[in-house]
Amino acid sequence: MAAWGVGSLVLWGTGWNGGAVLAAFFVSSTAISRRTPAVSGLDPKEGRRDAHQVLANGGVAALVAVVGPRYPGLGYWLLTCTLAAAAADTWATSLGARSAAPPRLISSGRLVPPGTNGGITVLGCLGAMAGALAVATTGVVAGGPALLLPVAVLVGFAGMAIDSWLGASLQGRYHCTVCDRPSEWPRHRCGAATIHLGGARWLDNDAVNLAAGAASAALGFAAWASLCPCS
Repeated sequence: MAAWGVGSLVLWGTGWNGGAVLAAFFVSSTAISRRTPAVSGLDPKEGRRDAHQVLANGGVAALVAVVGPRYPGLGYWLLTCTLAAAAADTWATSLGARSAAPPRLISSGRLVPPGTNGGITVLGCLGAMAGALAVATTGVVAGGPALLLPVAVLVGFAGMAIDSWLGASLQGRYHCTVCDRPSEWPRHRCGAATIHLGGARWLDNDAVNLAAGAASAALGFAAWASLCPCS
């Protein structure tokens, strides 16, 4: 139902052109996520995406698409930039998990175990650029101005960096004393309550994704207001 709601708002606000951009994000991100190797010791969500994940990754895109009927160029521009950021984050996570080099925390440069929130690698960053490029290219081919391509790629990469920084600095961190493993949640997958180590208790990965999406929309709007390529 959450996915249906996001898709309906995107189609209503930006038409089939916007639907093509949404499809580019969904298809490419789903395909690459299924090939992501499992990281031992961590407990991110598994299986199908739940409603929180759908809204965290596509909710902002759906909201910005609503301005499309009144400002068609702006709605389409913001939609592409926001989905480029969501794709960049997904691709960075998936390809970064394959990196032979250990990740470094974006906030300090310190080496951290694979899968640590806020950890980045060169391969992951290249993946972020590729994911953003896939969505941005679709945005231009489906009817957007040529200038949208470089802007959406840059906004997408910036959105990934913001997501990583929030994950490293503010997202809640927990530890399961029963399994002696790090966790993202107040309760570990084993069923035991975890110990809060730092970060905001209310800020989980879904909230981080939502905040990064909102920041990407703001960056996209700033670029549109400065460059004014759309009506």
